[in-house]
Amino acid sequence: MRKARVVLSLAVLILFSVVSSSIAETPGRIISLAPNLTEILFEMGLGSRIVGVTQFCDYPAEAKKKPKVGGMSNPSPEAVVTLKPDLVLMTTDGNPKEFGERFRKLGVKTYLFRAQRLSELPHEIRKLGMALDAKREADALAGRIENTLKKLRDRKIAKPQKVLFIVWPEPLIVAGPDTAIDDSIKLFGHTNIAAGTGISYPKYSLEEIIRQSPDAIFIGMGHAEIKEISRGLLRKLGNVPAVRNHRVFFLSDNLYRLGPRIIKGIQEMAECLK
Repeated sequence: MRKARVVLSLAVLILFSVVSSSIAETPGRIISLAPNLTEILFEMGLGSRIVGVTQFCDYPAEAKKKPKVGGMSNPSPEAVVTLKPDLVLMTTDGNPKEFGERFRKLGVKTYLFRAQRLSELPHEIRKLGMALDAKREADALAGRIENTLKKLRDRKIAKPQKVLFIVWPEPLIVAGPDTAIDDSIKLFGHTNIAAGTGISYPKYSLEEIIRQSPDAIFIGMGHAEIKEISRGLLRKLGNVPAVRNHRVFFLSDNLYRLGPRIIKGIQEMAECLK
């Protein structure tokens, strides 16, 4: 009997130790150094854990109220350290590698979110959930994204189209290969005319657009005056099928961030390409 009580006591102590360790390791104070990561955290219901963000983290509205630590490429180490984070979230798509090394030398733990392509997003969200002790929330979000992508992928298209996505009109920057925007175009079986550039966001030429003759042109709404800024470019492209047939579409900024809202951006694109 005594032996049984000792065994039970040991089991309770071990269980308490495991639970306590888990609680102690749960990051309660998080700094996000990328807008898409901030959106992922809020979508997972972890907004209350965020103690700092970049100046570009403007969605959802609650993100604007969080203390700012600088930009994505130039966060202030002093501001980060002052906020005493348990974990700083960084991304391979926008945060310089040297900042991660600098934070670690200052004794600040970092986590690197590696998704750059649409197909990588659900897996990286699940990994992030494990790191934040929020597996259930991460699994739910990743599952929603996977299910929606499958439904979109299974849509039937009337005719494949040649598409160009303009990130910025002056100077002319477009979305090339190995980007979530390129993945979104190909999701429905369409062709990104800039896919052969070998550069993710290359400078493009008017001559190449005219030569490729896209059926549809998308322009991202990354700036309030983007329509006005695009007028000159579109005048020069007046004979291109997309312009001639009124197939130029201004999308929201949902496709610019590899996070929960990218699904809405893909759906917007799908509606335009019907």
